Amino acid sequence: MAAPEKMQVVAVCTSAAKGERKVAVGQGELVKGFGLDGDAHGGDWHRQVSLLAIESIDKMRKAGLDVGPGDFAENLTTCGINLYSLPIGTRLTVGLSALLEITQIGKICHTRCAIFHQAGDCVMPREGVFAIVLAGGPVRTGDAIKIVSGPEGEAA
Repeated sequence: MAAPEKMQVVAVCTSAAKGERKVAVGQGELVKGFGLDGDAHGGDWHRQVSLLAIESIDKMRKAGLDVGPGDFAENLTTCGINLYSLPIGTRLTVGLSALLEITQIGKICHTRCAIFHQAGDCVMPREGVFAIVLAGGPVRTGDAIKIVSGPEGEAA
């Protein structure tokens, strides 16, 4: 039996404007109460950081799309963690010091994105998650992700 895949960051992505695909930048700074430094979606709200698993992106690749990290406007592309199964309130550490809390699972897309028009489907509305930054710190490709507590603060 194969060992479980390590939970980690596959890509760190930002964009200068809302409504566009993000670009993988390799590393960044998660800022408490804001999000990813330099990203258009950062701010004082409940969706400071967006996360999507590479496993979800792979579903769209299997549908024939040429997509990768950042193409779904996610800040952190992850692997080895079923993000959309985590309850709201779950806390995750990212890298050495950043602490995120899941605030929303999926989102309503009011306008169909280019990916939806190409494939007739998009995984971000179902499988992407959003979080606030409770403690900031550097984040880079390859950083470990750990589930540290559930929605009621119980240890994971």
